[in-house]
Amino acid sequence: MSEKGEADMSSSLKYETFGSLLINVVDNRGKTCPTADSGIPLIATNCIVNNYLYPIYEKVRYITEETYKTWFRDHPRPGDMIFVLKGTPGRVAWVPDPVDFCIAQDMVAIRADEGKIFPKYLFAVLRSDTIQQQIEGLHVGSLIPHFKKGDFDELKIPIVEPKLQEFIGNQYFDLSLKIDLLHRQNKTLEALAETLFRQWFVEEAEEGWGEGKLADVITVKGGTTPSTKEPRYWNGTIYWTSPRDLSNHAGIFLFDTNQKITEEGLAQIGSGLLPIGTVLLSSRAPIGYLAITDIPVAINQGYIGIVCDKHISNYFIYLWCKQNMETIKNAGNGSVFEEISKGVFKELDIIIPPKEQLNNFDIQVNSYFQKIRINQKQIRTLEKLRDTLLPKLMGGEVRVEYEVDE
Repeated sequence: MSEKGEADMSSSLKYETFGSLLINVVDNRGKTCPTADSGIPLIATNCIVNNYLYPIYEKVRYITEETYKTWFRDHPRPGDMIFVLKGTPGRVAWVPDPVDFCIAQDMVAIRADEGKIFPKYLFAVLRSDTIQQQIEGLHVGSLIPHFKKGDFDELKIPIVEPKLQEFIGNQYFDLSLKIDLLHRQNKTLEALAETLFRQWFVEEAEEGWGEGKLADVITVKGGTTPSTKEPRYWNGTIYWTSPRDLSNHAGIFLFDTNQKITEEGLAQIGSGLLPIGTVLLSSRAPIGYLAITDIPVAINQGYIGIVCDKHISNYFIYLWCKQNMETIKNAGNGSVFEEISKGVFKELDIIIPPKEQLNNFDIQVNSYFQKIRINQKQIRTLEKLRDTLLPKLMGGEVRVEYEVDE
């Protein structure tokens, strides 16, 4: 028999240690795993990003079937979570079904004890700002932060009754799944645009096309950081970006920035506001973050701002940068960290296709980029809903009706 129940979650909270809620930890740390040119993907910590539900395959290595069977202590199972210990401690991803990868150093697969906690609820809580801040406070290591397995019992996980755990966990997971699908659709669309660029302008390039420097077809802009000692420059209404905005940025278009400046702050930046559609390239430590602005924005000195003329579009230049990123990085220099200057960047060689060819290309890829833009806006909406739902539930701001058994 069941009846309707209503709960204020803040009144039913208790805390358990993270380690006590786990029934298994898959830890393959040790000597470096032997790799192969192809085979089973071996993911690294860069593949675990809190913007994505499942691990992503970026710069993966591979292992043979024999290594998979003999080298590892154990492997993740569907419904486990991958938890990063080193570099970016606390990042967590869900293990899909089927599991088509393996893990080695610097991360573990954790398995929740379902008799103590609903696994999807633990996943949601681990990704919450509160727990992420706890993990950050437990970091050790001056150069490369890491979170030790021995600290698992220092991390306190808030516990509510099982029905509420299921509600929170399922809501968080379902929203994350929708977000993940949109991210993957955007990756597919961007890959299609990159393939088309490579086909039209690399594989089918013609000898008669023009040759020049980037400076012939773009205007390069630099930026500045207004003095942080001057409060009058900060916390205004004008968007100001540093490459940090792109370090955890998942998507082509930049819709917002972490910091904003005042009109007085903007006056300190010679290039002023850059228009919507500017291509941003991080020019130092590391070189290579890319975005297209969807807002007028001021930039700091860590960017090269690329304003395109009427002959060549920002979509073309964005894809040109992706296609030629190794050339861009190789042109960088610096004794402390790699950097490519504006002067060096704008002197890079570029083949300039006929205007008609460029126009036809823009028509072809415009639908890809516009769909990506729409998807990114939807992702932002879903992320805001997902990431505000949990703290409101935990704080008792939102009450939930649910079925209770008798």
